[in-house]
Amino acid sequence: MTEPLPKHKSQNRMPTASLIRQLLQIPVIVAALGYFVDIYDLLLFSIVRVQSLKDLGVSEADMLPTGIYLINTQMAGLLIGGIIWGILGDKRGRLSVLFGSILIYSLANIANGFVTSVDQYAVLRLIAGIGLAGELGAGITLVAEVLPKEIRGYGTSLVASVGLLGAVLAYFIADAFDWRNAYFIGGGLGLLLLIMRVSVFESGIFTNIKEKAVSRGNFLQLFTSRSQFMKYLRCILIGLPVWFVAGILMTFSPEFGQALNLDEPVVAGKAVMWEYIGLAIGDLSSGIFSQYLNSRKKVLGLFLLLTAALVVVYLYVPLHSTTVFYALCVGLGFGVGYWALFVTIAAEQFGTNLRATVATTVPNFVRGSINLMTPLFLLFKGHLGILNGAGLLGLLTIAIAFLGLWKMEETFGKDLNFLEE
Repeated sequence: MTEPLPKHKSQNRMPTASLIRQLLQIPVIVAALGYFVDIYDLLLFSIVRVQSLKDLGVSEADMLPTGIYLINTQMAGLLIGGIIWGILGDKRGRLSVLFGSILIYSLANIANGFVTSVDQYAVLRLIAGIGLAGELGAGITLVAEVLPKEIRGYGTSLVASVGLLGAVLAYFIADAFDWRNAYFIGGGLGLLLLIMRVSVFESGIFTNIKEKAVSRGNFLQLFTSRSQFMKYLRCILIGLPVWFVAGILMTFSPEFGQALNLDEPVVAGKAVMWEYIGLAIGDLSSGIFSQYLNSRKKVLGLFLLLTAALVVVYLYVPLHSTTVFYALCVGLGFGVGYWALFVTIAAEQFGTNLRATVATTVPNFVRGSINLMTPLFLLFKGHLGILNGAGLLGLLTIAIAFLGLWKMEETFGKDLNFLEE
């Protein structure tokens, strides 16, 4: 059940400034830059994994299991941090999360440049993961509440599309500098951004409820009724294909390239970079399409269909050329380029007293789903081969996403000035 809140003055009328001026408010710009640094730091370990582990004395035979161990440690940090920052975002405010998360992951990434053992690396990846977990959810929540509802989709898509380009910077920085310096640069960018955030203002919608006698950030409240839980679960399910593409198709792209008999070996870092370029374009496009169609659900359904078609091409159409393969990585990135739309839908589904909790935990639970997808992929691969195994897993994730979308509430243009009882 929901209880309407008194309208904040800024919601009583549409601003008279141009669309661009409305979008380019300081909270939107800073949230976009924050997510840019967040993605840079999130993907940097995957890019410098081999180089850094070699320098730490890890043998070739231990390279893969050690890398998986460190990635899983970072993922554990994301899951823990998602819950912590989500609760704090509703209890203390969106800005407290934006400041706290970037401070933690910036310092942790600087410290990553000084590691001398795998155990030190693991501890710091855990801390960095906890810090990285808060950035996107708090940023999307703040932007969704600050912007007029009529242009909310443009703002959240702008945040994600700018942010996802952090993956491109990470690739080029790691290629140009030693891995330790790449960590120093990422941490330094975060601390510089922290200075910019001094001028960011809190959401008026959140400020309105801060003094009200209402439960805020109660994570367990999401499980108090079947309808509440199903609404939350649907938000998670629709994001699964994004991490099937990123965590399976891109991570194991060299193995897929080999199975497809491409003319040259595929470089995983390059495949990820091209996918994230597609993601950035897709996120901007999905936001624009949702504004044009006045619907979040229709656009998400179209992007899921496009993703399904491109997965079939990726796995079963003989491409032969590695160049064409990388172009398809861009296409797949575009297909799952509804990441911002998916987090926006999650934020719009729930009242102000639970919004940050949901918008922060949902994307991190989706990221964490890779820990279920990887063993399933290995199981299917063992029975069906790498291409058919990935095809079956892709079919499952996309079908589950459509199931989640099926009974989901349409939230386009929804007034966010309400509470969850």
